[in-house]
Amino acid sequence: MDALFAGLANGWRRLALGAVASTNSEAMALARAGDAGRLWVTAASQTAGRGRSARVWVSEPGNLFASALLIDPAPVERLGSLPLVAALAVYDALKPEFAANPHALAIKWPNDVLVDGAKINGVLLESERLPDGRMAVVVGCGVNVAHHPDDTLYPATSLRACGLETSVETVFERLVAALDRRLAQWDAGRGFALVREDWLRAARGIGEPVRVRLSDQTITGRFAELDAEGYLWLDLANGDRRRISAGDLFFTSDPGQPR
Repeated sequence: MDALFAGLANGWRRLALGAVASTNSEAMALARAGDAGRLWVTAASQTAGRGRSARVWVSEPGNLFASALLIDPAPVERLGSLPLVAALAVYDALKPEFAANPHALAIKWPNDVLVDGAKINGVLLESERLPDGRMAVVVGCGVNVAHHPDDTLYPATSLRACGLETSVETVFERLVAALDRRLAQWDAGRGFALVREDWLRAARGIGEPVRVRLSDQTITGRFAELDAEGYLWLDLANGDRRRISAGDLFFTSDPGQPR
């Protein structure tokens, strides 16, 4: 039975659902209905999960599907760095599983967590200005615990495929604690400098040749830096430098990557 659970750490609550279209959609509907935020919505499965660029996200039972509802988490101009906060939270939540092999984990800009080069999660942030003037932000986090898709744009894996048997609830509990810590560090965007330092330490690709697929083109260059607002800077072959706010990043050194 669907139930609202209270008592998560630091005032967070949880709405645990069965099969839903999308935990992001459920969380945003609650925001429109007046929810005050600091709410996690989880589901056993999703029938219409989605990723970046409106892609369908495979949502089999046995994986984690969770969305955190935040209300007015930061001024609008600082929200652009929030996806990197979410990536670090997922990274932190998974680190205990890889204690014996910490170098297996890395973050691919902006918010994909990789295990030995394969993607294990999905993060999708959506925001909406509510009629009463509040800004609702939903941080959707999916983690491949028991299953992973085979026909994805970027190679995927799961905890089980990595030989790790853990529960969805364990991963969720770690994620709740990790996002709470990272949001406190981020401090409504004022603390992004500290978040950026931690993100860079966990990241793969800085200084490497990469391709970034945008909505209308693919750009090749060297991943020069992550700036103070979380944007990627590419050094192009012609000597120009381009600032990129969103896109799908691929490492040119990896075989079999789309061109």
